[in-house]
Amino acid sequence: MGIFSKDKKKNLDKGLSKTKQSVFQKLSRAVVGKSKVDDDVLDQLEEVLITSDVGVNTTLKIIERIEKRVSKDKYTSTTELNQILREEITGLLTETEHKDQNTWELPEGKKPYVIMIVGVNGVGKTTTIGKLAHKYKENGKKVIIGAADTFRAAAIDQLEIWSQRVDVPLIKQKMGSDPASVAYDTVASAQKQDTDVVIIDTAGRLHNKVNLMNELSKIKRVMQKVIPDAPHEILLILDGSTGQNAFEQAKQFTKATEITAMAITKLDGTAKGGVVIGVSDQLQVPVKYIGIGEKVEDLQIFNKTEFVDSLFS
Repeated sequence: MGIFSKDKKKNLDKGLSKTKQSVFQKLSRAVVGKSKVDDDVLDQLEEVLITSDVGVNTTLKIIERIEKRVSKDKYTSTTELNQILREEITGLLTETEHKDQNTWELPEGKKPYVIMIVGVNGVGKTTTIGKLAHKYKENGKKVIIGAADTFRAAAIDQLEIWSQRVDVPLIKQKMGSDPASVAYDTVASAQKQDTDVVIIDTAGRLHNKVNLMNELSKIKRVMQKVIPDAPHEILLILDGSTGQNAFEQAKQFTKATEITAMAITKLDGTAKGGVVIGVSDQLQVPVKYIGIGEKVEDLQIFNKTEFVDSLFS
């Protein structure tokens, strides 16, 4: 099971229980009284996936793949449908799998490893930063956080609380300061202190994409004066409980900057876990982390096999 202990798998099962219950109830209704997978079952399945927030385009892709498999064997039973669905969804997620998946180890020659965090306010950015800092520290890494969301005083205060909670240093300036200046100070300090991981928060504004793009570009340029290939990762945080709204946010951010990975939070409080499948497929950006609860250990590295198993087992 790789990095998955029994406890972690149990947490994942529990965190995805609302989605699983919803998907299973809908699937059961779709195949009731049917002995084979026919057009009617596929139509019902399409509806199940769309209403589970997988998204229209990804749903059509999955249905097309299942149709091809079913057409080879006209008598595919409805009991086999569950397994086929699992295989096809796992296959889709494999296409966008993160190359550094399943480990808290860092790539060779990237020290400090700089992660720039993006996402709108309220999606769980600050909490995710705190949990990431804790996870890396727990795995023997020296971590520093930069509070470059200087647009909101609350963002700086919340990060300070998390930095104290996980005992990781925070670089900050007063509200309204230049975000790029905070980012510069953070990476310069990290380099001096032989830090392994730098996590930079950024403002979560989407109302003016041009301003957002300019701000993120400036932060990158300024960090590159210290570390030429920074940031090594641009992590988009999405709130899984918002379903299709998460798609829209993701689209806007991918237009504003080059997203390299995603973290999808708040999956435990909703039946919208299908968004993980759709958003990674549509944007062709890997989901690297999922949040399935409030506790620090509830931020997990995304494992496609375990995720699909928890949904369909």
